[in-house]
Amino acid sequence: MVKKTLFILLLSLFSIFSSAQDLTPKQIIKKSEDKVRGGEQAYTEITINIVRPKWTREMKLKSWAKGTNYSMILISSPARDKGSVFLKADKQVWSYIPKFNRVTKLPPAAMSQSWMGTDLTNDDLVKESSKVEDFKYKLLKDTVIDSLLCYQIELTPNEGTNIIWGKIKVYIDKKDFITLRNENYDEDGELVNVLKASEIKIMSGIKIATKLEMIPMNKKDSKTIMKIDKLDTNQQLNASFFTKQNMQRIK
Repeated sequence: MVKKTLFILLLSLFSIFSSAQDLTPKQIIKKSEDKVRGGEQAYTEITINIVRPKWTREMKLKSWAKGTNYSMILISSPARDKGSVFLKADKQVWSYIPKFNRVTKLPPAAMSQSWMGTDLTNDDLVKESSKVEDFKYKLLKDTVIDSLLCYQIELTPNEGTNIIWGKIKVYIDKKDFITLRNENYDEDGELVNVLKASEIKIMSGIKIATKLEMIPMNKKDSKTIMKIDKLDTNQQLNASFFTKQNMQRIK
């Protein structure tokens, strides 16, 4: 009886190990992207600090997201930017700036531009491109980040996509599928910036990184720090919420 129980236990452990080993790079990326979004739908409050050699600036924003197709971002402070809204819906991206009182569609070329003076691009915020759909994958040798064993995956853009990077390397925790490091390279293979994730916590029942640091390689003593202050995955969000008309109404 003891031998039979031991055999069943070992078989179960082997099955768990095998299922983890059998994941394709695309499946690993999808699991990680689901973590980044906080689930199928999520409301998030974030504090952003822009760090420069001689000054720092703080911003606060609210974000609503539904799946990979819809997202809305509202800047709540500082006062000069309060009320600015960015919308992604039906593969199009729009911005609303209160002082101009108009909604503007962002062209694909704008996705690579700096977002609100940070080290992030417009694409980083609204996620127009998808690591799941827009890339080819190559699984590299496992590595260790912050004492955690990680998958190392190299992504190269599919032809016809509006992606500025020559390649991207991601390092994903093998246990919880949290992306701990993201490296963006230009078409010449030079490292442009690094996104580091830390301060792993459970929020709204999901284990996520609550601190992200975007560090540009060509700017000394500069970075953008994002901290998740609140995550709520229980809000019911319909596609009708993510409209140009709603950009001027949300608070």
